Amino acid sequence: MGKVFAVGVGPGSPKYVTDIVKEIVIKCDIVIGYKYTLKTIEELIRGKEIHEITMQNQEDAYQKVSKFLGNKTCVVPFTGDVNFSESEVVDRLIEIFGDVQIVPGISSIQVAASKARVPLDKSKVITMHVSTSIEEKKVELQKALIDGFSVVLVPRPWPKEPSKHFMQSEIAAYLTNHGFDTSKMKVHVFEFLTTDKETHFVGTVKDLEGKQFSDLSVMVFDQTRLESYINFK
Repeated sequence: MGKVFAVGVGPGSPKYVTDIVKEIVIKCDIVIGYKYTLKTIEELIRGKEIHEITMQNQEDAYQKVSKFLGNKTCVVPFTGDVNFSESEVVDRLIEIFGDVQIVPGISSIQVAASKARVPLDKSKVITMHVSTSIEEKKVELQKALIDGFSVVLVPRPWPKEPSKHFMQSEIAAYLTNHGFDTSKMKVHVFEFLTTDKETHFVGTVKDLEGKQFSDLSVMVFDQTRLESYINFK
C-alpha cells in the first residue's frame, strides 16, 4: 500500500525546510507540486518522478498518480505550512488518496509576525487566499481591527477577475470605504520572505493605495502594545 504525505516546506528558503520534511522527501518516490514550491526543495528531489502542476492541471496529476501509486510513496509539498491556507487542496487529496499524512512546516505567517514583532497569541490570523467567497473574512478583518487586535493577513491575488482580486491596494480602499482612518493604521508588507528577493514595506494602510505587491506577500496590521510580565506584578 502506497503512502501520501502533504508536507510544508517553508516560505521559500531551503533553510526553512525542517529535518523531518527533508527525510520524508528524500525517501519518497513521487513528488507533485507547484514550480515555486518545487524550487525550494530542488536539491532533495533530483532523480525522482516529478509532476509540476498548475491550478489548471493539478486535478489530472493527482488522479493519474492515484491510479498507479502502488507501493510507492508520494509527497505533495506546500509552500509554508500545510495547515494554513491550503485546506481546499488537502481536503481534495484526502478525497482522492484516503489516508494522507500531514506534516507541518514553517509558515510565512510566523516569519512575518516575528519580523514585525507582533505576537501571534495577541493577533488574528486571516487568509483571503481561497477560491470561495471572502465576504465573511472581510467582516472578520474589520472586527479584529476595531477590537484592537493586530492582524496577520494573506491577501488574494486574482488579476484575471478584478472583482475577486483583493490585494494590498484593494484592502486599503475597502477599509477606507468602511470608515477606518487608514492614515493612522500601521502596516507591514513582506514579499518573498526568507529568500534573497525579500522586501519589507512599513508605513500606513493609506500608503498602500495604488501600490502593487507580489502574489507572495503577507500583511501585518500592527496594533501591538507591550505587555511584559513586569506589568502584571
